[in-house]
Amino acid sequence: MILETLRVSGTSRPNAIAGAIAALLRSQGQVEIQAIGPAAVNQAVKALAIARGYLVGDRLDLYTQPEFVKLDVHEEERTAVRFFVQGIPAPTAPQG
Repeated sequence: MILETLRVSGTSRPNAIAGAIAALLRSQGQVEIQAIGPAAVNQAVKALAIARGYLVGDRLDLYTQPEFVKLDVHEEERTAVRFFVQGIPAPTAPQG
């Protein structure tokens, strides 16, 4: 299975990114998010928080591992934050 990559910018709408994250976690179980710069990382983190809410009805949650990676953008090396995101079963509430 090919890992889908979402590229987030500082002007990306967190709700739209969250919808894409939730859809990919439902269909593929994982997604990669790349963000370059503090504004983009901020939008990505907000999108992850919103996506968790979108997944509640599916009894899913998400788990992410952020890391720094080097990307070539227009023949220039840039440092990005890469979030590898996996869908996991949501914890069940204790009974009683």
